[in-house]
Amino acid sequence: MTQRTFIGDLKEHVGETVIINGWVSVRRDQGKMVFFDFRDMSGFVQGVVLPKSSAIEIAKTVRTEDVVKITGLVNARPEKNVQTDKQNGDIELQIQEIEILNASETPPFDVSADTSGVNEEVRLKYRYIDLRSERMQRNMRLRSRFVQLCREFLFDNKFAEVETPLLTESTPEGSRDFVVPSRHNPGNFYALPQSPQQYKQLLMVGGMERYFQVAKCLRDEDLRADRGFEFTQIDVEMSFVTREEVIATMEAMITNTVETMGFTIKEKPFPRISYKEAMEKYGADKFDLRTEEDKAHGVLAYAWVIDFPFFEKTDDGKWTFTHNPFSMPIPQHVEMLMKGENLGEILTTQYDLVCNGYESGGGSIRAHKPEILKATYKAMGHTDEEIEEKIGHMLEAFKYGAPPHGGIAFGIERNVMNLAGESYLREVVAFPMTRGGQTAVMHAPKPLTPEQLIELGIRIDKKA
Repeated sequence: MTQRTFIGDLKEHVGETVIINGWVSVRRDQGKMVFFDFRDMSGFVQGVVLPKSSAIEIAKTVRTEDVVKITGLVNARPEKNVQTDKQNGDIELQIQEIEILNASETPPFDVSADTSGVNEEVRLKYRYIDLRSERMQRNMRLRSRFVQLCREFLFDNKFAEVETPLLTESTPEGSRDFVVPSRHNPGNFYALPQSPQQYKQLLMVGGMERYFQVAKCLRDEDLRADRGFEFTQIDVEMSFVTREEVIATMEAMITNTVETMGFTIKEKPFPRISYKEAMEKYGADKFDLRTEEDKAHGVLAYAWVIDFPFFEKTDDGKWTFTHNPFSMPIPQHVEMLMKGENLGEILTTQYDLVCNGYESGGGSIRAHKPEILKATYKAMGHTDEEIEEKIGHMLEAFKYGAPPHGGIAFGIERNVMNLAGESYLREVVAFPMTRGGQTAVMHAPKPLTPEQLIELGIRIDKKA
């Protein structure tokens, strides 16, 4: 017998001898007998080494967090000994053999408890240990399940998954880019994508019609509890659609996903509220519709926010976009944009999905005609030369039969943070950064070697 049995499947093997692999969570040496709690990715089980077992001597050397291979007989517990509050509380593993596959030193913190109170730097330095904790295991698998169900819904609705490049062109709008030097083109740089926005629109021009990807996005922003340098989004774009059709399809995806996961939605269809109404009623465009009772029961309160202003004034008095320069104005305001009039009154087809006080997703119907996109940049004060430099490739593409299209992106971390009942993105990310922007486990950012700098044609001027 060499085949491994997962701990979560042991109930199917009562009366049989099995092999399990995993970690030692608890060891209790009672002299004549030694008790253990073992865990693997599927759960926990208690095991016991009886006094006359050939495994008794090695059992006394095993320590918590050792990686072990256990051979044992699955026994049903007597009814009076059943532990109803524990997984596998009605069975016990009578251990016959123990093989220590890899011994563990004493961990820097106890992974059998909730690790959220452990010092952040220590947790992230030893993130691979932190991930063993029951809460982090649950959060990571919750994230995986969320992505899986969204993917399945999209595939079932004729979407194709398409990857777009990570090395792309720097765009001055929006957040700061992370840039990558080009060794073959000294003095020139790639940018890492803040989002796949332009590529997914070009996929619509390319006739894909229904696209999605689980996209990694990178923005050089100030860090906070619900925002990091890098994040992942479920990125979606659709051709030949109205705002209502995008909202309906995406609402169906979110509803199907979270209800399949066992969560309760406060109100269906999701309420829709204009940006103006949201600001008047809640003082913000991200709000929480839950009661205290809803919060206690983990209810999800979704709502769509629509009819955002297209433009807002910058500190120097110029106009800039509020969400996305590639958005389309609402139909009745297209003429004002084309004439460059009443810019502060123009509303856009932007729609945001909020949940429990957080923005969970956002998108819009896009400008698919070159003259409309160009008018947006004109309204922001760009010259023809600047427009050509920034988005000339988009204007060119839109000349060749670009269909009407729109889409949305859902932040996976934000959504899973809500589902998990967590307050920090780092609790639903496998290897997050510290508040100071340091990577977990590894040591970045750090200087390049002089040889690397020479090869890249880069000179570093230290700031005073």
